[in-house]
Amino acid sequence: MIPATLAQGLRPVRTELANGVVILAQESGTVPAVTINATFFAGSAQDPVDLPGVAYLTRRVIDRGAANRSAVQIADALDDRGVSLRVTAARDTFSVACDCLSEDLDDLLALISDVVRAPLFPQLELDKRRVEAITSVRQDDDNPAVRSIDALVGTLYGLAHPYGRPFKGTVASLQSIGRAHLLEFHRQRLQPSSLRLAIVGDVDPVAAVEAGSRFFESWSGTPVRENALPAPPAARARSVMCQLMPGKSQTDIGYGFTAVRRLDPRYYAYWMMNNILGQFGLGGRLADNIRERQGMAYYAYSTLEARASEGPLIIRAGVDPGHVERTIEAIDREVSDLGRTGPTLAEFEDTRQSLIGSIPRMLETNDGIGEFLLGAEQFGLGLDHDRRLPDLLRAVTRDEVHEAAAEVLDPFKASIVVAGPSA
Repeated sequence: MIPATLAQGLRPVRTELANGVVILAQESGTVPAVTINATFFAGSAQDPVDLPGVAYLTRRVIDRGAANRSAVQIADALDDRGVSLRVTAARDTFSVACDCLSEDLDDLLALISDVVRAPLFPQLELDKRRVEAITSVRQDDDNPAVRSIDALVGTLYGLAHPYGRPFKGTVASLQSIGRAHLLEFHRQRLQPSSLRLAIVGDVDPVAAVEAGSRFFESWSGTPVRENALPAPPAARARSVMCQLMPGKSQTDIGYGFTAVRRLDPRYYAYWMMNNILGQFGLGGRLADNIRERQGMAYYAYSTLEARASEGPLIIRAGVDPGHVERTIEAIDREVSDLGRTGPTLAEFEDTRQSLIGSIPRMLETNDGIGEFLLGAEQFGLGLDHDRRLPDLLRAVTRDEVHEAAAEVLDPFKASIVVAGPSA
């Protein structure tokens, strides 16, 4: 149940500091705790062209020592309060977040400020984390599900596009990344003008903004250079890639297209279309056909990612090696049918109501509220986006969903990667 204080929608307090840091604070009485999320609008899309993995390795090392605290002091401060940092990197964002008791808010803001403002990237810690990162890349290379999607994304975007380069890097690139590269990534990208700080929970929002200001307003960083992301190459023909992995018991299929940017006006129609294809209920049309009726897949669903550039629409299926061809044929059929005829009236109405009904669930936790506010801030959607979102979905017509499907769902332009023993 959504808290009574949020029943009428979010009412965040927003302040932009002189150095460009934006602080967003929202009171929520779900639990007697606070979530802090410091997110920079920079990620692996800003890795050097010839050195993928810098953002990923930065993520693994940034909390291992700062100008004012050693790695041991950071760990002890967190342990004393029963708190753990969540450091994440994505294509477009880099975040340091945690959950803490309300009385520890100032202490954790001070710690996060030290970590993101002046990381030292100690050589010894970098060497340890590099080994872990290389191990993770090798583990991914032995995982059919990861192999299929990584190869699919590379096919969709190509190495010339920032989204097409390996997110974690390669063994060779990780071995080549030095401390200077992490320091330079921090200097160029993790700066106050690209930082958005969300504080959500059992705290007065005005007091939260004041607390955030105390720890971040004195940070005078370098201006962040904006890089406009290019459109991905247009698919002109169907492509099928096989990744042979002997000894595996399951084959994983990645099947996809590039879709629209988050700020494209058609995004909401695409969102509804993807829900019908592979999300609604237990997995939309895909799961109903492939998993439920034909029993061919362990899982089958689709995803549409909201990105600064054109995000991917990816269909995933895990199958018995003997069912690969039939599964691809079934995906082709569902993709073709939805693109050709669009959704039924019942599918359209049920999906719209489902998405509208899911909005309160997005805001059930402090972390969910923080992520929602940061997403709205990233794309300039406004502080009232949660209140406007139902009407934005109601404004989408069935014809617009059909048009979205017709624009992207063409099996003759699909990129397909099969990874497994029968690839």
